[in-house]
Amino acid sequence: MSGVPKTHLSARCSCGGVELEAIGDPITSTVCYCDSCQEGSRQIEALPNGRPVCDSDGGTAYALYRKDRVEYSKGSQLLRGYKLSDESSTNRVVATCCVSPMFLDFEKGHWLSIYRTALQGDLPPLEMRVHTKSKPAGSDLPNDVPSYPAYSLRFMGKLFTAWIAMLLRR
Repeated sequence: MSGVPKTHLSARCSCGGVELEAIGDPITSTVCYCDSCQEGSRQIEALPNGRPVCDSDGGTAYALYRKDRVEYSKGSQLLRGYKLSDESSTNRVVATCCVSPMFLDFEKGHWLSIYRTALQGDLPPLEMRVHTKSKPAGSDLPNDVPSYPAYSLRFMGKLFTAWIAMLLRR
């Protein structure tokens, strides 16, 4: 893995039965307020023994990593994906051992959106809030990072740059 940063961040379910390692820096660290993230988070929280996913302002916080930079170190057989509909290309993945939210997998994408609630250790700093036009009514957003009403050019640029880096690595 030459050329890959040596930093590691672990994501772990609450009982320790599932663990994955994210290698290197994330593509970005963001909070999303889109309708799908809000509904998916509510569905996970509504599972029997479901755990919190949303922040108090209704956003779902993620650290996005290239799929080639994520390794399943323990309990991958305990992961289960949930879709909002049968046609959906996103799976919200939960550790079945303790119903801990782990990550969102956009099947057509080159990244995993790891729930910040699953991450352990020194978390990457939050960089932006996206799709804020869909935030719950009455919720006030912190003024700590830039907020964008949709998926910003900055956000899309980071995903595109990561995709190019993956292509060049091959």
